[in-house]
Amino acid sequence: MPSLFIMNKDEQIYTEGSILRSVWRLGWPAVTSMFFETFLSITDAIWVGRLGTVEMAAVTSSMFPIWTFYSLLLIIPTGVLAIISRAVGARKEEDASRAARQSLLFAIWIGIAFSLIGLGISTPIFRLMGTEEAVSILGIDYLRVFFIGSIFFVVNETFSGIFRAAGDAKAHLIGSIVAVIINIGLDPLLIFGVGPFPEWGTTGASIATVIAAACGTLVYISMIMRGRLRYPLKFRLWEKLNFRIGLSILRIGFPPAISGVVFSVIYIFINRIVADFGTVSIAALMIGHRMESLSFLLCIGISMAASTLVGQNLGAGKTLRAARAAWTTVGISVVITGVIALAFLIFPRQLAMIFIRDEAVIAVATYYLRILALSQMFMAVEIVLEGAFAGAGNTVPSMAVSIPGSIARLPLAYYLCYTLGFGVNGVWWALSLTTVAKAIAVAYWFWRGKWKKTGLIET
Repeated sequence: MPSLFIMNKDEQIYTEGSILRSVWRLGWPAVTSMFFETFLSITDAIWVGRLGTVEMAAVTSSMFPIWTFYSLLLIIPTGVLAIISRAVGARKEEDASRAARQSLLFAIWIGIAFSLIGLGISTPIFRLMGTEEAVSILGIDYLRVFFIGSIFFVVNETFSGIFRAAGDAKAHLIGSIVAVIINIGLDPLLIFGVGPFPEWGTTGASIATVIAAACGTLVYISMIMRGRLRYPLKFRLWEKLNFRIGLSILRIGFPPAISGVVFSVIYIFINRIVADFGTVSIAALMIGHRMESLSFLLCIGISMAASTLVGQNLGAGKTLRAARAAWTTVGISVVITGVIALAFLIFPRQLAMIFIRDEAVIAVATYYLRILALSQMFMAVEIVLEGAFAGAGNTVPSMAVSIPGSIARLPLAYYLCYTLGFGVNGVWWALSLTTVAKAIAVAYWFWRGKWKKTGLIET
């Protein structure tokens, strides 16, 4: 007989009661943690922007390979959330514990591999993007430092998935707050060389991020040692890898990971098109990304709630409740991103001025934000339903929509920029139009309901 979980006050099994209350209890910590991470991203950009346009362009260009990295590392937390949330919903303690231990083992080895690979490909990536030499030199150093700390990012995301699957969204919030505070505190010290600290410029921003991530790992370990995760998690580095669990994690996590990789690789080529219009346009691209990250990460936070709710309710055999939970989270995210879209339409210039005072950059960024506003609510639909698919352990549909949609951005951007003469604004239109198309396709596929029939997940 499976044992009942001894839940602490922050852990919940969300298979009963009000769906709105469940979305709130799972969603607000996740959204708040995303807010802190967004605030960190914006703060980084503001500090780097004080160094100049070249430095800003270097960090912006580094974001695309970093996105690729984050897409790949999501293989483990995506898979483990689906597996553990099913076990939690079915109240199978040992299955949850085994999956958590194995996911951490895989995370450590994958993190080491990312570090080695990332150090080797940093220079070729910047050659591929075709950025100016000054931008490339700074960007390569920034990227190499980031990849050295890969293991901390992978392990932190895995810890987050483990806690969220158990219904404890506050653990991720605590880890995020600690990391963000440390990062924000270190940024000016390491970028500008305040007091006894060396002046490392853009590289200092990357070092601050890695140190903050390492501190976040210690916070997660501390929470487990204090018994916050009430099912037993006696992790041993020398424990034998269970490849059956590894294959289950890979099967679930690989589709969204490869979708994210394609998304990020396409952005590398998009960045190259933007680079044709000068460093000013690249800096404007960064501003647009930083502002859109507000709605993007909010939607990611809400999608985390959708994943947990769908996974736990499917584990309990409650498919109709799982569907209602998914559509409820979609509605909430659409309302929030609608407000953000209005801000992009009404105050684009003022938002751009937060980051830089260069009038040429502000002018380009203003057009970008207004065009982005048209796709924000559609982006919410796409992201949240991808989270719902992930909670069901059925991630192939979202991949089947995401990959073609991302690839379509490149020829569409080229056509709009050069053939129709839209200039760099053609890139902004390509990004928005493809987001709308992907959202419609994902919503239709989820509405068909075949995800409800996803079979049991191996543990």
